[in-house]
Amino acid sequence: MKEAQFMPLSDYQPYPESEMKQRAAAFYAEMRRRRSVRHFSERPVPQEVIESCLQAAGTAPNGANMQPWHFVVVSDPAIKKQIRTAAEAEEQEFYERRASEDWLEALAPLGTDAHKPFLEIAPYLIAIFAQSYSLDEEGKKVKHYYVQESVGIATGMLITAVHHAGLVSLTHTPSPMKFLNEILGRPAWERPFLLLVVGYPAEDAEVPVITKKPLADIATFL
Repeated sequence: MKEAQFMPLSDYQPYPESEMKQRAAAFYAEMRRRRSVRHFSERPVPQEVIESCLQAAGTAPNGANMQPWHFVVVSDPAIKKQIRTAAEAEEQEFYERRASEDWLEALAPLGTDAHKPFLEIAPYLIAIFAQSYSLDEEGKKVKHYYVQESVGIATGMLITAVHHAGLVSLTHTPSPMKFLNEILGRPAWERPFLLLVVGYPAEDAEVPVITKKPLADIATFL
C-alpha cells in the first residue's frame, strides 16, 4: 500500500470578509445569467478555449483521485451528423413511446421535441464518459470509486467554465446513449454520462420563460 504524502496548501488565497461577500454575490450574478440554449450559431470557437474549460473540469474533486472521466470533443461535421442521427432516433422513441404523460407534461414548458438540429449546428459537442474502472500499465483493472458523483461534479464545473468563457451550452441526454461508444470509439467500460453542446448563441436565440426556486426552498440553515 502506498504511503500518503502531503505538501503545504500554498495556493490558498484568503480574502477580507467584505471582499468575500462581494465575490460571492458577483459570482451568483454571473451564474444567474447562465441559460441552457438550443439555438446555436455556427460561429467557430477557438479550440484553446475548450481546452482551458476541460482543464478546469479536470480539477474537480473526485473519489480517491481516480478522475473517472473522459471527454471526447467533437467538431468534425460528419461525426456530428452521425451523433444527431442516432440521438434523434432515440429521442423519437422517447417522445412517441417511452415517456409517460407526466414526463411529457413536465417537459412541455421547455418546448422540446425529437428534433435536435443543434447537434450539427453548434461548433462543439463534448461527450462526457464515466469510467467504472481503468487499466494500469500492465492491463490490470483499477476500480474507480464514487464515479457518478465525481463525473457529475466535473460536468458542473465544465458547464460553469464554458459560461465563464462567454459561451453557452446545453446538456443533452438521449437515452440510451450507448451509440456514443460506437461512434466515438470508446471502450465498453466507459458509460456515456452526458452530451454537452457548446458554442455561441444564435442571434435570434430564445430561451423558455422559467424561474429558479428561491434560497428558502433549496437550502436549510440549522
